[in-house]
Amino acid sequence: MSRSYRHTPIVGNTTARTDKPGKMIANRTLRAHTRAALHFCRDYENLLMPLLRELSNVWSFPKDGKHRMRKANWRYSKYMRK
Repeated sequence: MSRSYRHTPIVGNTTARTDKPGKMIANRTLRAHTRAALHFCRDYENLLMPLLRELSNVWSFPKDGKHRMRKANWRYSKYMRK
């Protein structure tokens, strides 16, 4: 595998490899708020379920998004290696 390389020049903005821990926490919070809303609701016709975007902030996730590298970047070949 000495010649393997990445085919798309898209990398994360930070050194975190994945967003999985942040997504796990956000989904646990959503499930807890959903259970509480169902438990304490008396009138199911007017029930407002919480949304994931209301309870979590994607900017607080570990990876903080992705960006596309330009070929003019001097570190381009380094990040294209696997």
